Amino acid sequence: MPISPPPPEVEVVVVHAPRLPALGGEAVFAVQQIGAEELKTAPRLDVALKRAPGVSLFRRTGSDAANPTIQGISLRGVAPSGAGRALVTLDGAPQNDPFGGWVIWSALPPESLESVTIVRGAGAGAYGAGALTGVIALEERGATQGVSALDVSIAQRGGARAAVAVGTTGLLVTASAESSDGYTPVRGGRGAADAPTTLDAGAFAFRVQGEHEGIVGALRLGAYEEQRGAGLVGANSTASGGSVTATIARIIDGGGWRLQAWARSSDLKNTSSSVAAGRVATTPASDQYSTPALGHGFNAAWQGRGTAFSWEVGGDARFADGHAFERFRYMAGGFTRGRVSGGTTAVAGLYAEGVLDRGDWLVTGGARVDAWRQDEAVRRERDLATGAVTLNSTSPDTSGATPTARFGVRYRLNEATWLRGAAYAGFRPPTLNELHRPFRVGNDVTEANPTLTPETLYGVEFGVGGDGATRWSGTIFYNRLDDPITNVTVGPGGMTYPVAGFIPSGGVLRQRRNAGQIEAWGLEADISRTFGGLTLMGAASATKAEVDGGRASPQLTGKRPAQTPEYTVTAGVDWKASERLTLTANLRFESERFEDDLNSRKLGASAGVDARAAWRLTPDSELYLAAENLTDARIEVGETGDGTESFAAPQTLRIGFSLRR
Repeated sequence: MPISPPPPEVEVVVVHAPRLPALGGEAVFAVQQIGAEELKTAPRLDVALKRAPGVSLFRRTGSDAANPTIQGISLRGVAPSGAGRALVTLDGAPQNDPFGGWVIWSALPPESLESVTIVRGAGAGAYGAGALTGVIALEERGATQGVSALDVSIAQRGGARAAVAVGTTGLLVTASAESSDGYTPVRGGRGAADAPTTLDAGAFAFRVQGEHEGIVGALRLGAYEEQRGAGLVGANSTASGGSVTATIARIIDGGGWRLQAWARSSDLKNTSSSVAAGRVATTPASDQYSTPALGHGFNAAWQGRGTAFSWEVGGDARFADGHAFERFRYMAGGFTRGRVSGGTTAVAGLYAEGVLDRGDWLVTGGARVDAWRQDEAVRRERDLATGAVTLNSTSPDTSGATPTARFGVRYRLNEATWLRGAAYAGFRPPTLNELHRPFRVGNDVTEANPTLTPETLYGVEFGVGGDGATRWSGTIFYNRLDDPITNVTVGPGGMTYPVAGFIPSGGVLRQRRNAGQIEAWGLEADISRTFGGLTLMGAASATKAEVDGGRASPQLTGKRPAQTPEYTVTAGVDWKASERLTLTANLRFESERFEDDLNSRKLGASAGVDARAAWRLTPDSELYLAAENLTDARIEVGETGDGTESFAAPQTLRIGFSLRR
């Protein structure tokens, strides 16, 4: 019988989105990588990100239950905000919402990603406006033949989730869907006013790409929608939107160039309720029935590489146009007033950056200048019964230019140890949401402010670390945030105010303002080591942040910025207990933080543990059992003016199937 030859080896071709290789200068800053294996163990991207020290959403609530307007992300515990003070990009294209600056995390399933790079600090650099406290750079999964990622799971309280990445050599398709019956955030003193934080979310995206005479091109389209219950009867939100990104690039040994254009549309429908005494009932408070916004822009880069010196020059521009449409002042069974508010913003900049690599020495420096503009501001209110205009307010157009720069040095002491230092500046213009959209949570009302100006951060840091068998690093930093956009308390409830109107008892009126200055001193440290099949990880951050309200907000002087914990500790263990069984666990501890700018509502310290056990079926697939908040800890996420506390999700068990190729 003739012997058959062995089957030919099949080459696996993976095609990534076109992007220029990094210059290499990021190593002088505080950088952390999250790889595919870590992403696999997280049910949502924000969960994976919060394992890094100093990374947090505006509140402790995760994206499984948080209203879209508080899903902005910040780094280093320097005054988190709902709009976020960090820029999030996907293969170079901004992912922050064009109206509010927050991020819809359900539209970015971990299964669609190959890696995440977190750059804390570092200033604007090549990233541009919005990179105030740092950048979270996402890289989408490469396109390959067949299913490259799949996750299907069910969880307690009606939870279900499915996500897939599939494609061919020139096409990547990703899709995800998630639903949950949710949980009720208020535990003690719960009444008929309280309801679960339900979730129904879906996202879809595809990327096609090809190459012609050395030029690589890609087109990516995406869409999402999520519907949420906010934890109060009658308080709900629906966020939807779409995006398109077109990229062409040419990469050669001596450098290359890239051009990218993008557009994002979004719409937010958000209803809020006022809460009766004793939480016995709710009454409709406002109905923001539409918030259409369109953001679009481009970025371009030209890169050159030599033996020791590399450089990049480029520019970017972003434009946003959006309005909020709302019905409010509920009386006698119906809304009596209507409001439209909004405007446009624009920011554009040019930059140049260079990197000198002399073996043990790595030096990088760059500068950029951005021009910004805020115009066409409008706020018009009318009586719904008669159509009579009750308020017609406009604000003068504003504009300016902001120069920023960054510089850093890293020196390798030996093969395993290095020192580094950096200084930088970055800025963030206010979002359309901060400028124009008032909002309400329970009985607390926050007014918009069309006269806001950009906030600017200046920072310096020094670090030391090692890349041997034990990987470790430590960083001390100082950041000064000028003109921080802050929700400033104006006065208590039970009173009537100009423009805002009557504020219910038990609530407060706040307004977004540029509130002086925030200074933050901090320390970050992390360590990891692998012992055979056991990997141990730990990280900590300590930030002493203090507000100087100046003449604008003297009542805030000496206070700690709202939602800013002083200490954060994370720890993780990954143990390959056998050839098939892998056990992982992650801990996150936070010290107390304050709910409000006056530090009158204190949220207690919290500690939560997530755990996961996976049984390998094949080299690419596994069954898993996961527990979020394994110990069922009471993690306080909010407190109202009357002392009612709300909490994050209780223990949630999830069982599922995962595949990665």
